Amino acid sequence: MLFVFIVSVSTFLVFSFIHYAAKKKKPFKRALLSILAGLLTLGVVNILSGMTGVYIPVTQLTLLTSAAGGVPGVALMVLLSAF
Repeated sequence: MLFVFIVSVSTFLVFSFIHYAAKKKKPFKRALLSILAGLLTLGVVNILSGMTGVYIPVTQLTLLTSAAGGVPGVALMVLLSAF
């Protein structure tokens, strides 16, 4: 549990720094939105799994991948689950 917390905070700080370095307004808000977009995408994929046949199990690894990778991370997991 501590590992998940450390990775989550680290991901947030890295995203915040990237947005700050890119001279974006409100880097903390943008970082939080990036993480939430990935988690929301994972949720949508699992909700629509009955219609699409694509299911990604919700584990610590998939949650961290979707938070750190955002929408592209979830898309990569969908592509890997198709094989």
